[in-house]
Amino acid sequence: MDKTWIKKITKSKSFSAFTSALLAIFLGLIIGFIVMLFARPERAVAALQKILFYGFTDLGNVFYFATPIMMTGLSVGFAFKMGLFNIGASGQYTLGMLFALYAGFTFDLPLGIHWIVCVLFGMLGGMLWGIFPGLFKAYFNVNEVITSIMFNYIGTYLVDMLVKGSAKMYVPTTTRTAYLPQSAQLPALGIKNSSANIAIFIAIALAIILFIILNKTTFGYELRATGFNKHASQYAGMNGKKNIVITMMISGALAGLGGAFAILAPSTIAGSSQTYEPINVIAANGFNGIAVALLGNSSPIGIIFSSIFISHIQRGGTQTSILGFKPEIIDVVVAIIIYFSAFSLVIKMAAGRLITKMRHSKGKEEVDQALSEETYMPDKPGDNTDDIEEKEV
Repeated sequence: MDKTWIKKITKSKSFSAFTSALLAIFLGLIIGFIVMLFARPERAVAALQKILFYGFTDLGNVFYFATPIMMTGLSVGFAFKMGLFNIGASGQYTLGMLFALYAGFTFDLPLGIHWIVCVLFGMLGGMLWGIFPGLFKAYFNVNEVITSIMFNYIGTYLVDMLVKGSAKMYVPTTTRTAYLPQSAQLPALGIKNSSANIAIFIAIALAIILFIILNKTTFGYELRATGFNKHASQYAGMNGKKNIVITMMISGALAGLGGAFAILAPSTIAGSSQTYEPINVIAANGFNGIAVALLGNSSPIGIIFSSIFISHIQRGGTQTSILGFKPEIIDVVVAIIIYFSAFSLVIKMAAGRLITKMRHSKGKEEVDQALSEETYMPDKPGDNTDDIEEKEV
């Protein structure tokens, strides 16, 4: 019974994805360590220790930085389950940030309500920006990768233009947005020297809800069926065009929430807040979301752990500068991990097929050998083969 249970687990897709992610992480850290050995061999071990263990001493910031990339990861992963590749999470993230800022500076609401309204506005901003690639894909069959990439640039420049043109939001002397009122900021978790806030729990709850929707509801089944085979799902009576638009709207809303969570987070300095600097650069958290989604195999539950892991090693990576390394070394490690995570599952599947083929081939040889031995086996005592042949004659 126990062996059967273990066998079922080891043959499941989730276990295969998990082992592939572990393999990618291991290879990424090994190659990153080799790069550090070439750069500064005497301090490579200390730097690797920082990457691996420093995050445990700074859990507040690990959770804070994990929250936005968890949301953009859910955005990319949700779209991928539908068979869509949402590269536009950066633009949707930035629009969500703009809408959250607008609600924060414009509305004068009570302390317990204001931040909720700001979060909802951020979700709305991302949703509106996600509609366009969905419409182009559904009704004009324009590849969503192209449109979403273009809307990243449009969204970034549009937000920067609107922020700089707003006297209420923008402070020219600091080239940044003004401080948000306290009522618009997310409730802090009270972890010293960090901006950790309630958003981490909201993000985890949303991931669990998405998992339930995708795996336990008819709506989720329709979305996954459309992603597996659009033509078959349409033949079965599912509205493929509507599902594409809805998927991109939900995907955009998730990325928009990431932007809202990032800008509405409380500051570690009393009387201040997070600010946005319009410098015409596409938000990195959108692309980090792609990395998180790939490492988490686009599973909402997997994305929770992959985002926390990426944030963990990034916190450690920022400390390697103390040892004389460039902070970008952690970007190299993350990039290698993502590269291997994209190909490790493919390699694992190919290896699995090869092993299965070898087993089948070995089993066939054993069967052929057994048949051969049975065919040429000498008569045993008591065999009546000759008697039967005589009767037949």
